[in-house]
Amino acid sequence: MPKQQVDRLRKMWQEGQATRNCWLVIPSTLTAEAAALAGFDSVTIDMQHGLIDFSNLTPMIQAIQAHDVPVLVRPPWNEPSILMRLLDVGADGLIVPMIDDAPAAAALVAACRYPPKGRRSSGPLRAGMVAGPDYFATADDSMLILPMIESVLALENLDAILDTERIDGVYIGPADLSLALGFPPETDSRREEHQIAVKTIVEKCRARQLVAGLHTATPAFAAEAAGWGLNLLTIATDLSSMRQEFDRRLSEFSRAQRTPVDPS
Repeated sequence: MPKQQVDRLRKMWQEGQATRNCWLVIPSTLTAEAAALAGFDSVTIDMQHGLIDFSNLTPMIQAIQAHDVPVLVRPPWNEPSILMRLLDVGADGLIVPMIDDAPAAAALVAACRYPPKGRRSSGPLRAGMVAGPDYFATADDSMLILPMIESVLALENLDAILDTERIDGVYIGPADLSLALGFPPETDSRREEHQIAVKTIVEKCRARQLVAGLHTATPAFAAEAAGWGLNLLTIATDLSSMRQEFDRRLSEFSRAQRTPVDPS
């Protein structure tokens, strides 16, 4: 987890750029490498709702970082031993689900930082091997920590969460946020209440110079959200992108079959 990969993302955000993230749920090094080669600014491996576990996590991280692309990981929960293991294998950052209040955010930060600033246990294994002998001197500053905002409690405690020392920003889970607001789970929501909530989060992040991330279903909506001030935008997920391309090709084939062939 070379520090320059995270520094590159931070520089882009400081310059006002919205970075493009790819989301992986399929446990495949080939898919991971394809995402890294596609040109995304970062790639996220999902261990909460995806099919990925620790047995395939490390080779996926290796496949992505081999192409100098930062790797974020979403763990299944805000559980210290899991967070520490993800950092030990070399994750450049964590997007942690269901952070409802400041104590949960503080516990997340503590699990990611070494004493005296935190409670992370020493044993970086791959991370230390890749970063080299100065790992302990740079580790606390070479990772991204992004709590997810996706519940009623998180909205109520938003200011306190954002004031937690050493978080880099937050990542909005739109489907769970929709449920929290009393609607069906939706991504790219056009509901006024949902967009007000998202824009409020963005405004409060900007006031603190924090990153605001959002999961989107389409590049068009992501581009619109960038105009609201979102910094980190997931614009593609491996499985949904594959399914959409399958549907497109089947439709294209059907249209081509119906098109008369000019005998001339």
